[in-house]
Amino acid sequence: MIFCIVLLSGWKRSVSDQQTIEWIHHCIAGRFNASEGTKLKKWELNISEVGFLRLRKYYPNGKQEYFSFNLSRLNAMTYLGTVGSGYIILKTKADDIIVQTYNDRKGNVDSMATSLKLPVVNMEPEQLDTLNRYLESFKQDRIE
Repeated sequence: MIFCIVLLSGWKRSVSDQQTIEWIHHCIAGRFNASEGTKLKKWELNISEVGFLRLRKYYPNGKQEYFSFNLSRLNAMTYLGTVGSGYIILKTKADDIIVQTYNDRKGNVDSMATSLKLPVVNMEPEQLDTLNRYLESFKQDRIE
């Protein structure tokens, strides 16, 4: 199990992009709830060095869902739930999230979305605050 490290007292903008990306990845991946709703056979979460977040979900029936967007397009992060379980909702400025489905009975679909809902477990308020700061820091580094 991967734990999110809380760095509230020593927050510095000098944290490198790579460290920021690694922390965001480990925080979300370590708390991702793959058993929420429809059980997943497998899932993959990647964040590239330039800030592309990619999530691929594999379902037991063969269906796959793929989500991708650049963190620089992030507009807001919200959380719905309790410490025990909930959802991190990442909202973008416009339809910036690529959504693709494969092997779906309804057909393969390519679309765009403005939010990505990530099911998580055991997320403390301090961890959410730090995650939000890291996301904002990464985004600000892209704007400056």
